[in-house]
Amino acid sequence: MDIFQNLFSILKTIQLRDIIDIIAIALVIFGLFRLVRETRAIQLLKGILLLLIIYALASTFELVMLSSLLRLFFEASVVIIAIIFQPEIRKALEQMGRNNTWRRYFSVFTKQRKDDDWVKAVKKSIVDAADTSVLFSRSRTGALIVFERETMLSDIAATGTVVDAETSVALFGNIFFNKAPLHDGACIIRNGKLHAAGCILPLTDNPNVDINLGTRHRAALGISEISDAVVLVVSEETGIVTLAIGGSLIRDLNRETLIKKLSEQLLGEYNDEEKSRLFKRGRNKK
Repeated sequence: MDIFQNLFSILKTIQLRDIIDIIAIALVIFGLFRLVRETRAIQLLKGILLLLIIYALASTFELVMLSSLLRLFFEASVVIIAIIFQPEIRKALEQMGRNNTWRRYFSVFTKQRKDDDWVKAVKKSIVDAADTSVLFSRSRTGALIVFERETMLSDIAATGTVVDAETSVALFGNIFFNKAPLHDGACIIRNGKLHAAGCILPLTDNPNVDINLGTRHRAALGISEISDAVVLVVSEETGIVTLAIGGSLIRDLNRETLIKKLSEQLLGEYNDEEKSRLFKRGRNKK
């Protein structure tokens, strides 16, 4: 009875802010476990827990030198954890920054370039990329085209050659021609223009990726995992057209479905009237 009375007296002291505090801590712990789950960081976390157990045993049995050494380690744990879990922390912060909910609240502080010229340029780049993918699929020409969105990819563009030109099927054909110096890298489309070519993309480190996927698809997955970019891939071996979005692949796309997916991702809502206009515009260019 004394235990229940003590528990009841403690519960009476709990206020609303205490409940909010507990829920917040629980969400943080849950988020941390989700962050490290199925990654190499989980092994590091197990190692830290093992050190905690060793420290508790060393303190219990009064192993002075060992407990002192581990105490120094844990005193510097904030810096050590930041170094060890740097990739996971960076990934979490990038995901928070790409979250549409946060972006909606902070949109008043960011400059939106959704004017008519911007929309026309993006629409043209979509149709040019779709027409190029059809030709490349038939000729088995490999291609890797990155459509930049909110996350700026200037560091990736710096690994290639800045072009800053309007998109066209001919330009894509010259860049990805198998004897051209820039054909091995990726193109970056920024605001509807071909910003850079021959860029080197980071490869995905996801161990569950199909082993049959080549370097282009792994690079497309890699950049889509660390940014909100939409990546178009044309396979050199099979001619299959694929989109990489948010670390996932949408495969075996034709011209119509490719235009629809790109328009949904880059321009927002998509309707049949706009679809017909884009298709007509693309055919007239041929």
